[in-house]
Amino acid sequence: MSAKNTIPVVDLTDYLSDDKNRQKKFVEKVGSALRDVGFFALTNHGLSEELVNKSYSVSEKFFDLEESSKIKYENLEIKGQRGYTSFGREHAKDHDAPDLKEFWHVGQEFSSELEVVEGYPENIWPSEVEDFEPAMKTVYKQLEACSLKILEACSLFIDEDKNLISDTAVNGNTILRLIHYPPIPEDVNPSSVRAAAHEDINLITLLIDATSSGLELLDRNGEWVPVVTPKGCIIVDSGDMLQNLSNGYYKATTHRVVNPDDSRNRRFSMPFFVHARSEVSLNPLSSCIERTGGEQKFANITAGEYLHKRLKEIGLS
Repeated sequence: MSAKNTIPVVDLTDYLSDDKNRQKKFVEKVGSALRDVGFFALTNHGLSEELVNKSYSVSEKFFDLEESSKIKYENLEIKGQRGYTSFGREHAKDHDAPDLKEFWHVGQEFSSELEVVEGYPENIWPSEVEDFEPAMKTVYKQLEACSLKILEACSLFIDEDKNLISDTAVNGNTILRLIHYPPIPEDVNPSSVRAAAHEDINLITLLIDATSSGLELLDRNGEWVPVVTPKGCIIVDSGDMLQNLSNGYYKATTHRVVNPDDSRNRRFSMPFFVHARSEVSLNPLSSCIERTGGEQKFANITAGEYLHKRLKEIGLS
């Protein structure tokens, strides 16, 4: 990695090429990054700058609506899984002060009744913002395709069949989250930050370039490091579910979004939380137990059970 970048940088075209050496290089870089750092930057990921700009544009138009319009799309009965979640409702695990953000969730869309997974709520779309639905559907599908390639590399790095982990995420309970961090209110709780220190719940997260800085990770020395990457890349990090499945071989790294020096600044971001299907076992793999000292360190649990437990911990259930 260069002096400018603070996390490893990986090129997806290496994996998509016909060159076995380039494919192996990609697998090594992805696997070692998620094992040693928990984060990496993905370049040449296939999402065009035009699509990213369009997505942020329609996202901003929604969050600029009056509160009375936005609140129509908040359904507490589905625990924030789809549609709008209002400002201050979510907090980090073990951190009672609310995060300074509002967000929107997009989930799986199915093209036929044969694909539909029971228990997934239908997506909600704001009628006030033209092009919101098609833009978000396109981003979702492109990020999903990208994520499955990364999960293939995660399997290959631990000498498993390349589809072992990626197959768990096909038609998974994966979420695209559109986040708005408004200007910091003057009367805010002193303990509140835009996103308090946490680890992601899911297998991996893909984060499209945010509109401003603020993301930091906690390195292995216990120091907070600003995440600096090439412009236009996707930031990838490993979550708690992948950590559980790999018995801690792949580590979920603590990260946060700090408040800006200029409290009037807004920030928009678009993380893509890749989840396994609810019935999938996250029991630690025997090969990873061997790699991590021979003792099982994480629980036997399904993805659905794990998700429900964590949603309660962050105030969404």
